[in-house]
Amino acid sequence: MVTYEWSDWRNGLFWWIQSVFVSPTFRRRGVFRALFEAVRSEASLRSDVCGVRLYVEQDNRIAQQTYHALGMTETPYRIYEIEFE
Repeated sequence: MVTYEWSDWRNGLFWWIQSVFVSPTFRRRGVFRALFEAVRSEASLRSDVCGVRLYVEQDNRIAQQTYHALGMTETPYRIYEIEFE
C-alpha cells in the first residue's frame, strides 16, 4: 500500500510504503525489491513527488539491511503517537 504525505519543507509529496509483509517462505527472493523498484520508478517519473519513505521496527535489523542495500537512508526522525481505544 502507498500513502501520500505533503511536505511543506520540500514542496512535494512523499510516498510512504505501508504495511509491508513478505511471508517467510518467500523472503530473500526479491519480492520486496520488486515492489520497491516499482514504487520508486513510478514516483521518480512524477514532478510532484520528492521521495519515498517507509517505517521499520527498531529491532528489525534484517529489514533495515534490506532497505539500506536498496539505497535508502535512515532519517533522524522518531515517531510519537497517542492511541485511542
